[in-house]
Amino acid sequence: MTLSTAPAPAHLPESMMASVKLLPKNERLILFTRHSLRERSDGNGFASYQLPLTPKGRVLARAWGRWLADNLPYCMDVDSISSPIQRCIDTARLMQEGAGINRDISHQSLLVEPGSLVTDSTKASHIFKEIGALNFINRFLIGDLEGTKSAHQGGLDILSLFYQHQPEHGHLCLAVSHDTLLSAFLAVMMQVEEIGWNDWPKMMEGVFLWFDDAPLVEAYAHFIWRGQTYSRPVMDLMAKGQNTGDI
Repeated sequence: MTLSTAPAPAHLPESMMASVKLLPKNERLILFTRHSLRERSDGNGFASYQLPLTPKGRVLARAWGRWLADNLPYCMDVDSISSPIQRCIDTARLMQEGAGINRDISHQSLLVEPGSLVTDSTKASHIFKEIGALNFINRFLIGDLEGTKSAHQGGLDILSLFYQHQPEHGHLCLAVSHDTLLSAFLAVMMQVEEIGWNDWPKMMEGVFLWFDDAPLVEAYAHFIWRGQTYSRPVMDLMAKGQNTGDI
């Protein structure tokens, strides 16, 4: 099966088509994605976990799932993993519906907060509301936040989760989460300590990821983000944890 030139679904971030063109064949692929279009946040700019997908967001998630199933040389008939927040679960379910499948969606605490970044929500949420999402992530990346893990430990925890949920070769597993987790994970994987709003993941934007066929400690994590391919040895994150006593 070759990649189709079928048009992308309406409202899908343009970067996803650029990434699709670089996909390898017959890997154990994971699509780590932000949820689809949701209702607007309230006046203070923070999106509560109660905000649902919009009607356009529901259409987009279903259409994107259908596009992937119809145009990629990957089978999507595998279980999905998701943040336990409803808009993420709905995104996964609608993408499955679009792909013509009905599989389990496992709710994962590492795909929401507190989870992969935050350890003490009381301390962290106060700082988050005070300085905003972007500043929060940038302070997290340099290790200047109370109530959070180290950045490399957070990245390693997410990588370990994905490693444990790898599908069979030639299959694609959905992992649906939130912008803060995706932005922090990508920054850790690309070894940057500061990001801007241009780096922030859009709704329904995601990263394709796969591992070498090796034990986690020996594997490289390969990923495609916004039309560029990257690789990072998992041992690199483990070594940083050992140096700081996190592991």
